[in-house]
Amino acid sequence: MPTMATQSLPYRPHDHAVCVSQALSDARAVCRNRGTRLTRTRERVLELVWQSHKPLGAYDVLARLSEEGLSAAPPTVYRALDFLQQNGLVHRIASLNAFIGCTHPGEHHTGMFLICGDCGNVLELSDPSIAQAIQSTAQSESFELNELTLEMTGVCPQCQANAAND
Repeated sequence: MPTMATQSLPYRPHDHAVCVSQALSDARAVCRNRGTRLTRTRERVLELVWQSHKPLGAYDVLARLSEEGLSAAPPTVYRALDFLQQNGLVHRIASLNAFIGCTHPGEHHTGMFLICGDCGNVLELSDPSIAQAIQSTAQSESFELNELTLEMTGVCPQCQANAAND
């Protein structure tokens, strides 16, 4: 299964064009391996989501498509986002009701996100030991986890530095 060659690091300098290009390449491979279709609309929605490290809501995506002259209705965008989420290409950030590109496309993993309350950037983390600790704790309480997503809010290093310089 493909993985991001360059991790998405919104809090560190990086070539963001590489993030977008790699995400699209990974998505094509995931869909090919699963026998699903990455239509032009689905691919464009994914590209829009990846163009920023800030999560996009469905209506943000719809507005950007309209700006490009594409006439897409809300159900079209919601279906595209649903497809991308079901295939492990995007994550839904529930607290923001928005979507962010997945840095581990097509892999089953626990979504863990650092959300900057100042600039809105989101960083996806990967630490299986945290997911296992939560799973073990839930099991010790006889609780069956169906899904685990961690959303942590705070202030990113860049916003901390900006605040210190003010």
